[in-house]
Amino acid sequence: MTKADLIDSLADGFAVSKRQAGEMIDLLLDEIKSALQAGEKVQLIPFGSFAVRDRKRREGRNPKTGEKLIIAARRVPAFTAGKSLRDAVDSPKKAANSRNGVKKKAAR
Repeated sequence: MTKADLIDSLADGFAVSKRQAGEMIDLLLDEIKSALQAGEKVQLIPFGSFAVRDRKRREGRNPKTGEKLIIAARRVPAFTAGKSLRDAVDSPKKAANSRNGVKKKAAR
């Protein structure tokens, strides 16, 4: 799914123009980005949470030359899926396993 697909879906679902739907998505993404830049956590319950994590300075290697180098410390965005998203993603797998004849072992 792409941003254009989201815009189409939002425009159809709320009976607004694609331009307005695109502006809504852009505003949402800008708000999330601004909150993360300020070091805030963004919680979209039950979908998930965005947060900023600090990565420590560490030693790495240039894979081509094998030369050691230092990778600087930095802050990175991170997403943690909420329970309903995890369950929604996991449920098709469980359904597929049951259709393929895979059975759970009985507890003894």
